[in-house]
Amino acid sequence: MEKKAVRVIIEGIVQGVFFRAYTQKAAFEYGVNGWVRNLPDGRVEAFFEGEKDRVDKMIAWCYKGSPSSRVENVTVEEVPYEGKYSDFKIVF
Repeated sequence: MEKKAVRVIIEGIVQGVFFRAYTQKAAFEYGVNGWVRNLPDGRVEAFFEGEKDRVDKMIAWCYKGSPSSRVENVTVEEVPYEGKYSDFKIVF
């Protein structure tokens, strides 16, 4: 299977709406490793790595977000796959 890693920035109403918790839940469901965190400017940043099709599903999920969020923009930057994460965490 082809592996993939991406850095994602999500903009909109994405803080204070359990976006990170729902992102972690989705990552567990899709079998993607990495992390998610709030940024000081109100955006959310995430790093996903794993099988390409699973990472692509996580990217698609980011466009929907948590039930109370309102995603306005998603920026995806593909980065070299290193396989350095063994789970998915919320980081602060």
